[in-house]
Amino acid sequence: MAQVLITGMGAISPLGADLPTSFARALEGHCAIGSAPASIAKWLPDILLAPAASEPLPLLDSKHAGLDRASQFALVAAGEALQQAGFPAQPENSRRIGVFVGIGFGGAHTLDGLYDRFQAAVNSNGKRNPAMVHPLSVPRMMANAAAAAISMSHGFKGPSNTYSIACASSAAAIGEAFRAIRDGYLDAAVVVGCEAMLTPGSILAWNALRVMAKPHAADPARSCRPFSLDRSGFVLGEGAAAMVLESAAHASARQQAGLGEVCGYGCSSDAAHLTAPSSAEQVYAMQQALADAGLQASDIQYLNAHGTATQTGDVVETESIRTVFGGSEDSALAISSTKSMHGHLIGASGILEFALAVMAMNSGSLPPTATLETPDPQCDLDFIPLHARHGCTVNAIMSNSFAFGGSNVSLVAKRYAA
Repeated sequence: MAQVLITGMGAISPLGADLPTSFARALEGHCAIGSAPASIAKWLPDILLAPAASEPLPLLDSKHAGLDRASQFALVAAGEALQQAGFPAQPENSRRIGVFVGIGFGGAHTLDGLYDRFQAAVNSNGKRNPAMVHPLSVPRMMANAAAAAISMSHGFKGPSNTYSIACASSAAAIGEAFRAIRDGYLDAAVVVGCEAMLTPGSILAWNALRVMAKPHAADPARSCRPFSLDRSGFVLGEGAAAMVLESAAHASARQQAGLGEVCGYGCSSDAAHLTAPSSAEQVYAMQQALADAGLQASDIQYLNAHGTATQTGDVVETESIRTVFGGSEDSALAISSTKSMHGHLIGASGILEFALAVMAMNSGSLPPTATLETPDPQCDLDFIPLHARHGCTVNAIMSNSFAFGGSNVSLVAKRYAA
């Protein structure tokens, strides 16, 4: 079986227009959360959102202007990752290079635009035909639109697969790409998670679930408060993150250094409830990932938690982590939820958080749970409250993604020594 290396990473997130900026701002404890635009606030005045730090289109060729916003984010992040990886344009072995994308709700902006135009036409006193829509509306809002855009832009002719399992979408995409390379089906893959659903229709639906954070009285930017006694839910964000994965042999042939080695992937399904998590299956996903990596729990120094700041979710995840790693008195594991700063990017969360964890491993600086002022007594692990930690020795990391629908994914990466 092949070793699978990360050779490039990229992101456009609420924290920054690229991955280094996103990581630096996470270490600062910057919370990129704010009020909703007027189109949403007029219906939901207290709703909070975490928009991307930059518009995607100015970072792209104008030919991509017609793509859905999620696909534009995906292209930006993939471009950064491919550039860092020194990946050639139109590679000769293109059939051995795949594209794996995770997304929760493809085409949200396209769909909202369709409804807006339809309503405007209905109310135009016959001046516009409500039945007339753009002929590319369906391709723009297909879940696999981002994967298709990346494949076509870079000439990758291997499998182009899209995973849509809510909050675990891009984590599963990483895991499946890892397996395809490890088991010899591919030499390399571009893995992307993207999401752009900060639209009136989407936010109204999310609000109905009663999982959205209430504004924090002292500072609305600090309203997403994972593992805190006063947590009230999560804040939706948007953006994308990307990784280039390669077999060690493929990277070596290109004389490309590895940023880390993906070495463990575990996944499970609760098979119980659409929104209520199961500790037993979260535990199984983490244990699978460790076994797949050939590591013990004590070999992991940092874990980026799913940590959404819901009442039940944070307690269940704490219980799950404690079961696998032991309590604070037994373990030196440091944990944080970076959602406290960048919000919940749904389909893009898994890969963004995994990328931040790899950056933490390589730098020895661990991002905080930036809003953790008064911990919930039931969340009694070391969740790196308020401030980043520097000068840490980190040889291996884990990242958790536990989704609505009961899909659980845990990923493990370790330092790579050529």
